Amino acid sequence: MDESTFFFPPDSDLDLSFTSTTTDRTFTSSSARTSLARSSLTLSFNDRLSTTSATATNDSSTSVICRPHRSSDPHWSAIKAATTLSSDGRLHLRHLKLIRHLGTGNLGRVFLCRLRDYDGANFALKVVDKDLLSAKKLSHVETEAEILHALDHPFLPTLYARIDVSHYTCLLIDYCPGGDLHSLLCKQPGNRLPIQAARFFAAEVLVALEYLHALGIVYRDLKPENILLREDGHVMLSDFDLCFKADVDPKFEYRAHSGKSKTKVSCFNYETKSSKEKVVAEFVAEPITAFSRSCVGTHEYLAPELVNGYGHGNGVDWWAFGVFIYEMLYGTTPFKGCNKESTLRNIASSKEMRFHVADREEIGMVEARDLIEKLLVKDPIKRLGCCRGATDIKGHPFFNGIKWPLIRTYKPPEVRGLLRKKSRSNISNVTLKKRRWWWKGLEYIMRNKGVQSNFLSSYSNHNYYQYVNSSKVR
Repeated sequence: MDESTFFFPPDSDLDLSFTSTTTDRTFTSSSARTSLARSSLTLSFNDRLSTTSATATNDSSTSVICRPHRSSDPHWSAIKAATTLSSDGRLHLRHLKLIRHLGTGNLGRVFLCRLRDYDGANFALKVVDKDLLSAKKLSHVETEAEILHALDHPFLPTLYARIDVSHYTCLLIDYCPGGDLHSLLCKQPGNRLPIQAARFFAAEVLVALEYLHALGIVYRDLKPENILLREDGHVMLSDFDLCFKADVDPKFEYRAHSGKSKTKVSCFNYETKSSKEKVVAEFVAEPITAFSRSCVGTHEYLAPELVNGYGHGNGVDWWAFGVFIYEMLYGTTPFKGCNKESTLRNIASSKEMRFHVADREEIGMVEARDLIEKLLVKDPIKRLGCCRGATDIKGHPFFNGIKWPLIRTYKPPEVRGLLRKKSRSNISNVTLKKRRWWWKGLEYIMRNKGVQSNFLSSYSNHNYYQYVNSSKVR
């Protein structure tokens, strides 16, 4: 591919002379994605970078965004140090040192960078040349910047700064060294994940979508290529240029949930169970009035209402979520044809989806198929999640056993090719063994006293969570 060069005004002190060697759309550490990776339908951007003179104006605007959720992140400390030492108290391009080119996306190019004189924090710098984009794509740039500015969530990117200089817009965001989930799937046997790993990633993506919908944001581009992996193995959704915003009415709904408890019917029988109902308050924030006629997304993940062109709303994300779970478990998408046209015909047809059921399969696959079937309902009114969003999906038996408030503390699954942050080196093996024996001793004492201590399993170093079959839930 021809070499292309950016030229910024002299005061930027930022050299962006790189040879374009990949068309990766993510902010990752490698270009592991192959040319077979799926692109969004709006990909009409020519992979060509401008070569303009350095006589542009020196005017630039910078905004540094503070976020309470990530306020303790060491990246913020590095940025605050740089802005404090700056003559005008602002972050400029000259404060950044480019390491290498990461990829080219729908709207611009992405580079790995660090702050000068500080190598302890890596960032991804998304550079958009506004002179190369149409008015429609310029609106996508502003939409993405606006959405990134509003995000403050562990499974979504943090926008550390926006720098506007000349006709360039630069977004400084999180860098994910673990690559993307599409590349991880390609490393697995049959391009599929064990059900425990699939549930882990599905649960975190579900929480991220719940947060977006609570803000009235319909994502519209969910796929493994847009799910990046942080250094600790947890996910981060990327690419928000295809999103659209709508009104949302957050509220608490009170619902009656049935439960079971043990009752004593005789001095020898404690096993008789009686059903009880308890009222539970559930938070619901779903943009049910969202509506758009734009045909955007990735063809294998498009919902039927989007393919038919009748207009779509929040339901397209829950359809894509069902396709996403299917692909993780089966290694392909459910409606994939020999080409894009046949795939779209399969999606729009009235034929029901079929599963390949193996003779011997993992525990939980029955629940997984039931969830996928409820998400891939072609009528959006009847589709799971369209009315009450993630609240209903979280309650499905496939996710039994997951403690949602603690999900960010779960240990990532052990799968081939997944980069995971190493444990702290200052904790010796002797200390770990002492802790393990201490917890085992405590569990032994509590069991002898008749106390059932299921919570102790959460301290195991071997499992990030245990699957709980719906038939065993008490």
